[in-house]
Amino acid sequence: MGWLALLFVVVPLVDLWLLLSIGDVLGFWPTAGMTLGVALLGGYLGKREGMKVLRQWRDAMAQLRMPEEGLVSAALVLAGAVLLATPGVLTDVAGLLLLVPLTRKPIAKLVRGIVAGRVTRAVERGEIRVNVVSRDDVGPAQRQAAAPEILDVEAEVVEAEVVDEAQRARP
Repeated sequence: MGWLALLFVVVPLVDLWLLLSIGDVLGFWPTAGMTLGVALLGGYLGKREGMKVLRQWRDAMAQLRMPEEGLVSAALVLAGAVLLATPGVLTDVAGLLLLVPLTRKPIAKLVRGIVAGRVTRAVERGEIRVNVVSRDDVGPAQRQAAAPEILDVEAEVVEAEVVDEAQRARP
């Protein structure tokens, strides 16, 4: 609850206070222009960085290798674009930090570390059970016995014809 209160109450209030303070110094129209300009910049940077991440993913998948930037980085680009489109000084700074690759990569590494730590702790507490099995590690009998625990994504297509018993008896 503490984080949600900070996120949805304190940050917007501080953002509003900063925006009004800037408006007192610069005036209404320059502040409104700055807010609109940053929102447009957020849309442009979000699209550019998002397309860049998508292109890297496509190229990596075509070459059958892992992409340099993962899902975390793509989520951070989306979050950065949304934050820049949201009026406010703090959200603009946070959005820029998430959209610029120089700062996004260390943030993505930090996020991955936090998520990995939480998953590890959940596995240790028994809240999550993870089984990683290679198809080459087990034989067919073992695969059948452990079927509920193994996710097998390979499939074979079998063509068949349904024959009625009455039709089969006819010559």
